Amino acid sequence: MSANIVFIGLGNMGLPMAQNLVKAGFTVSGHDLVKASVDKLVEAGGKTEADSMAAVAKADVVITMLPASKHVESLYLGDKGVLASAKPGALLIDCSTIAPEASRKVAAAAAAKGFEMLDAPVSGGTNGAAAGTLTFMVGGSKKAFDAAQPYLQKMGKAIYHAGDSGSGQTVKVCNNMLLGILMIGTSEAIRLGVANGMDPKVLSEIMSKSSGRNWTLEVYNPCPGVMDAVPSSKGYAGGFGVDLMLKDLGLAVENALATGSAIPLGAAARNLYDIHSKSGSGKLDFSSIFNLLGKAQ
Repeated sequence: MSANIVFIGLGNMGLPMAQNLVKAGFTVSGHDLVKASVDKLVEAGGKTEADSMAAVAKADVVITMLPASKHVESLYLGDKGVLASAKPGALLIDCSTIAPEASRKVAAAAAAKGFEMLDAPVSGGTNGAAAGTLTFMVGGSKKAFDAAQPYLQKMGKAIYHAGDSGSGQTVKVCNNMLLGILMIGTSEAIRLGVANGMDPKVLSEIMSKSSGRNWTLEVYNPCPGVMDAVPSSKGYAGGFGVDLMLKDLGLAVENALATGSAIPLGAAARNLYDIHSKSGSGKLDFSSIFNLLGKAQ
């Protein structure tokens, strides 16, 4: 495989995704503001260049994984950004989680310049990124979706074409709103059981085989000591940060206002994560909401 890929954004998710592309035999030039992240990709067999846009100018595929809408818009739409630098025919794939409206805006600008672009946010966390088992929720043309398969398949296990541009982001916003709500509900349930003298492992096992079963309970339990190799048993380090969940819940609230949708639980979840973040827990994994709910006991 000789495709020349530029990967911009080597954070907790982006770095292992880029490393999996390297492992698959692709030539990957990685770029990030944090030099240590770039160095890790180079150590894994990737490369880098001092000028990221000079690298973009030679790339067949540009993949981005950035924090928020403003970063994506700036990178793609700037006078010296991706759309101004990429060569004709380059495939553009944005894996960031941003507002659907922002994604459609950037995709429209890309189309006006003759580029195929996909919004392809992911689910599966850092473990999924490392294992190459992410779920991709993809918006864009069927042509671009088909062209992206060789790359997405090396980073993910479940790859879905959600619809036109912005559809991938819409699915991601809905999914993460539900995830935030489920994490709070799971934490509440376990806290209630523990307050009644239950062993959280026994409680979780029984609920995971009952009607309350859900992903946060079965795969990403928020109670320390119930599961190995999850953030709650590692001091809530790594994983998906509170501030990132707060950002995604904010996107859900913004989108609900724009579409006139009612999301009372989503809004409540956003408020709880806001309180949790402001308490100094913004960099912890989002399952640490378990700690906030324990403060009432």
